[in-house]
Amino acid sequence: MTNADELIFVGIDVSKATLEVALDDSAKTRTLGNDEAGLKTLVAELSAMRPRVAVVLLEATGGLERAAATALCASGFAVMVVNPRQAHDFAKALGYLAKTDSTDARALSHFARTLYHSDRRERLLHRLPTPEQELLLAMVTRRAQLVGMRVAEGNRLNGAHPSQRKSIQAMLKQLDRQIGQIDDDADRHLKHHFKDKLALLKGLKGVGAGTQTMLMAALPELGRLSQREIAKLVGVAPLNCDSGKFKGKRTTWGGRANVRAALYMAALSAVRYDPCLRAFYERLVQAGKPKKVALTACMHKLLTIINAVIRSGKPWQAGYPQTAGV
Repeated sequence: MTNADELIFVGIDVSKATLEVALDDSAKTRTLGNDEAGLKTLVAELSAMRPRVAVVLLEATGGLERAAATALCASGFAVMVVNPRQAHDFAKALGYLAKTDSTDARALSHFARTLYHSDRRERLLHRLPTPEQELLLAMVTRRAQLVGMRVAEGNRLNGAHPSQRKSIQAMLKQLDRQIGQIDDDADRHLKHHFKDKLALLKGLKGVGAGTQTMLMAALPELGRLSQREIAKLVGVAPLNCDSGKFKGKRTTWGGRANVRAALYMAALSAVRYDPCLRAFYERLVQAGKPKKVALTACMHKLLTIINAVIRSGKPWQAGYPQTAGV
């Protein structure tokens, strides 16, 4: 166990039903429920150790970690939510070869200690979304679910028995109504709570209602990070792959897939209708870049412009793209 005067680095392995909690990388772990009662117990036990709890680290687990991260942040603990791939690579590098909940929790505790002492600590800390952002993200998530259901029902329609087509068509109409209702609710929510930020982006080609909703909901860091940091966060920054004399191709990976998907659709529109981004895209293609690479570069540039506009607090104007990347 940890000594009384030592900092505590908490690792929590999250599943749908349980939270496996490790207070260091060698002590016995504790299993709590991933529910309201379990979270109350977790917060109470960690509060009794305050201020020795330096940081609590969890893996991003498809949203299952969200309730725990929110409860711990709201209680004043420093919380980090890390990419599972990074956590698994760290565990393997240190010889954590077994795969159990307790082993994973201890490995996360070890990872928490390492990240706490790194120069990236402040940037990795989890920030609570505002209630307005949380509600908007819930709308975006539900809309994506309904769209997926609509696609599935639409695919079933052609191959369905004639006796069942009426049922499928009725379901499609109901899903269309639900999607339309969410779109209306999100639009009102944006105009009421995010009017000032959206006013800065007025006139920027490609950044329509869908992109605006996703950016405001899933990227609250907009305007608070540098160009490089925001690009890495979203997953549109070109990353080196060099070793010795070998110079590999730059690639993009990781980041927030939902934001990246919205930026992709925005960039498709922007390279058609925005003169500066269209010229940028055509210049890359003429230089021999594959079209997908050129489009990814446009996604990066568009995100840079949006981040710079919100960071500056000055409305976008034609010609902004030429200086946004400086």
